[in-house]
Parts: sequence; structure tokens; C-alpha cells
Amino acid sequence: MPFDITPELKARIDAIAQRSTLTPSEVVTDALENGHSLEWQERFLDKVAAGTAAADSEDFASPGEVERVLMKYRPS
Repeated sequence: MPFDITPELKARIDAIAQRSTLTPSEVVTDALENGHSLEWQERFLDKVAAGTAAADSEDFASPGEVERVLMKYRPS
């Protein structure tokens, strides 16, 4: 179903698609079917990128913090 969108909106959709594993059509489908607005998708990708950067720089969790979580969920 073809429809017209502004160049700015198309640029946002294309940018989200490039940053994710989705095609532009899938970005729009996600927004329509799941209520994930373009703003939500952009914020989500920003948070994923920030988390990945923190993990890559070893600023994610200390070995002690990881051990505490593992011990918390380890069966007794």
C-alpha cells in the first residue's frame, strides 16, 4: 500500500533501519503493529548502543557485581 511521507520521516525510518536489523518496512510495521513509535525505536537503539559501549569499555559491571548476581540466582 503506497503512501506519501515527508523526506524527514523517511530519513528517520531509514536511519532506524540502518542501526537495527530491520528493513524500513519492518520499522513502520513495528510502529503500527506494536505501538513502537519512531521516537521509541530511536531511544531504544540509543540505549542499546550505550550499553554496548559500556560493556566494551568494561564499564558495565565489575567482576564482583557479576559474581553477586550469579550467586543470587544460583540454585541452592
